[in-house]
Amino acid sequence: MQKISGIIILLLSCTLSFAQGTKQGPRVLIVTAHPDDETAMAATTYKVTHDLKGTANLCVITNGEAGYKYSTLAEPIDKKELTIPEVGRKYLPAIRKKELKAACKVIGISKIFFLLELDSKYGLDERDPLDTSWNVNRVKKKLNEILADGNYDFVFCLLPVPGTHGGHKAASLLALRSVMSLNNDHKPIILGVTGSSATDTAKVEFKQLKDYTETKIMENVSPFVFDKTVKFGYKDKLDYRVIVNWEIAEHKSQGTMQLAMNQGDFENYWYFEINGVGGIDKAKKFFEALKQLNFEKRVY
Repeated sequence: MQKISGIIILLLSCTLSFAQGTKQGPRVLIVTAHPDDETAMAATTYKVTHDLKGTANLCVITNGEAGYKYSTLAEPIDKKELTIPEVGRKYLPAIRKKELKAACKVIGISKIFFLLELDSKYGLDERDPLDTSWNVNRVKKKLNEILADGNYDFVFCLLPVPGTHGGHKAASLLALRSVMSLNNDHKPIILGVTGSSATDTAKVEFKQLKDYTETKIMENVSPFVFDKTVKFGYKDKLDYRVIVNWEIAEHKSQGTMQLAMNQGDFENYWYFEINGVGGIDKAKKFFEALKQLNFEKRVY
């Protein structure tokens, strides 16, 4: 009987190791193209840093200057005509850098790596930033250094679906390639993020971005899901969409971002084949730990 109890305690300890103590908390690196892309994984990041006592860092590749078209409402705040291309491109990098720091503070991101590559324009072709706008060799070198120094458990990027921004796809491709270049003993699990709602009538279907085998999703592994609508607090009136709204609110120079408030119920994390089968259990354990609610239930 004593032996069985010991086994149960050991299993419980393994299951909860992510949720115990600062030293055991998971380390996560988020890799994005623009200052505001991190909103796609904001709720999960908050849980990692606040409930699992983990660490989250962010690497943002561009300076965000091409967002000037959406800055109408920010012009009185920043006292500049940001929607004039020459003005917006000049001042938005500093403005968006400041906004991103405030947004990251909301969700507990510890460190931001600003690579400050040119944010050229909106387009669907990932070759545009990879071949023209970005110094790809410099970005690769920096990503490799960040990954080597960080000892990360997980890397989050946006899922490179065909219809998304070319910069988003390019950032994810570079993140995947950097993870692939690491020694097996130090490879984090890299996951691609999409959002969805309970009312969606069609599911996202993704197997691989054409011509890029590194983006292939592991067969028979469903996306891991973080539910932003889980209720907590007094009379269960709160959920994690509140945190996402706070985070989005800091990106005031990007007016269309605010329209994403209260949109989407789930953050979905797709498991890339390059992770191998060995990382599946670790990912499952991670997302099981994220389901734990650590808010004290108060009665008034």
